[in-house]
Formats: sequence, structure tokens, C-alpha cells
Amino acid sequence: MLEVTRRGIWSTTVGKKAVMGVTGLLMLLYVVVHMLANLRIFLGRDSIDSYAVWLRTFLDGALGYAGFVWIVRVGLVLCVVLHMTAAIQLARRAHKARPAGYQHRGKVQGSYAARTMRWGGVILALFVVYHILDLTAGVLNPNGVHLAVYDNVTADFQHWYVTLFYALAVVALGFHIRHGLWSALQSLGASSAARQRTIQAVSAGVAVAITVGFLSVPFAVLTGLVG
Repeated sequence: MLEVTRRGIWSTTVGKKAVMGVTGLLMLLYVVVHMLANLRIFLGRDSIDSYAVWLRTFLDGALGYAGFVWIVRVGLVLCVVLHMTAAIQLARRAHKARPAGYQHRGKVQGSYAARTMRWGGVILALFVVYHILDLTAGVLNPNGVHLAVYDNVTADFQHWYVTLFYALAVVALGFHIRHGLWSALQSLGASSAARQRTIQAVSAGVAVAITVGFLSVPFAVLTGLVG
């Protein structure tokens, strides 16, 4: 009975949106923590390098070296898979719900962020692969020394094309967060115009803060403020 209930929830539009909302919130939490960790570079080499070591030794007595990091990674992969699966299935369901003979569609309504969610997701997926090969595995990093975060980051962003690609991915992330957070908050039942404006302001504010936070590091390196 429990299994049937689970399948029933997943099969509904409301259930898929709930999965997207929960996984999106978890990924947003990770993004905020990751951004704050990146900003430690402004405190110097020891600050950000020691943080990288701490992450891998956190609960190492119970989980082993880097066990906590791997749990977070597996959790993120699960969130991404569920989030993307729900999004794809909802898009297909919406497409099938359109009238079959309707050939001329009007201009799509909604914000620029809403219309760029798909290509933004593709850019983010490609960036994550590159980011892992670059700063996690060190394969594509000019320095590529394990746990030498400060030197690896500064070696990366001294190249304008790396900074440009990073900036493109971060801007796509900002649009994704703005629209996703707006959708999640709106689903809580904002009906009045005043609440709608508040939701739009909060969503935009969070997206801008995260975007600026992430972009501050590469541009600080590129301009010589850090490095």
C-alpha cells in the first residue's frame, strides 16, 4: 500500500512539483554554503585551504577521510536527477495537454528567466562537468594541486576565457534561482498584488546576491585584487 501511495504521488503533477521544490531548496542551500565558502579566499590562502581540509576531516572518525564530502556529493547527484526528471516529465505533460490542432501559438508570457530555464539548465550541466574536472579532480586546472584551493583558483581565473565561461554559468544560475524561487514562493498561495511584488523582489534579491557573490572571486583574481 505504501509503495502504491509513493507511485501515486510521483505520478501526479502536484507530486512532481513538490519533488522539484524540495530538491531545488536543498540545492539552493548547497549553493549558498558553497558561495560563502568561496568568499573565504578574500581572507587569504590559509583560510580557504584550511576550510578544504576541514571538510574532508569532518566526522572522519565515523565516515572516514572525505566521507562527509562524498555523502554531500551523492545527495547532490540524487537531487539533480530527481529535479531534472520531474522537470522533463512536467514539460512533456504540459506539451501533451495543448490542443492538437493548435498551430499558431501566441507569444509566450512570463519573464526572461522563465523562457531561459531550459538552456540555462544545459549550461549549468556542462559547467558542473567542467568544474569537477577543473577544481575537484584537478585534471583541467593549470595548477591542479590537491587541497591547494587558493593557488588552484587563482591559476584558473587569470585566464579571461575561464572567467567568461564561469560568469556565463553563474548568470544562468542566477536566472534559474530567480525563477525557481519565485515559482516555489508563489505556490505557497500569494494572491494579492502586494504579495506578488514582494515575492518577485525577494527572488530577484536572492538571485542577485548569489550571482554577485560567486562572480566576485573570478573578477577579483582577474583584476589582481586576489592572487
